[in-house]
Amino acid sequence: MRRGLGRGRLLIGLGAIVTLASMVLPWFTVGGQALPATSGNGFEGSGIVVFIVAILLLAVLALPYASKDSRSSFDRPATFTLLAAIALTAFVVRVVQLWSDGILGLPDRAPGLWLGGVGLLLVAWGVAEILAERPAAP
Repeated sequence: MRRGLGRGRLLIGLGAIVTLASMVLPWFTVGGQALPATSGNGFEGSGIVVFIVAILLLAVLALPYASKDSRSSFDRPATFTLLAAIALTAFVVRVVQLWSDGILGLPDRAPGLWLGGVGLLLVAWGVAEILAERPAAP
């Protein structure tokens, strides 16, 4: 019997999708007044780690639905916690890199960075929901 997705897993899935959507948007933009604007997206620096983890989160969510017995050994709170921690760490590293280069921008100059942050906050919220769940009775 298949178990429902649950609030935590739904939040993680939505957060991962939002994070993936943020990858193609500019994570920084410099110039634009006297010089031509230059921008970069989430596929630069440690942003690529955020991309890979978002895909892994979606894969871990889909695994129970792809197996015959509706179970996956990866569908555990520890897996979601570890992946979320890796993604958040990589995101913070990227933000610090952009800040140290002096190109950390507001949402109008870096919409992808801010959208990625919102997506990762949704993932963190989902992980907190999963950690707060009561274990299912055997």
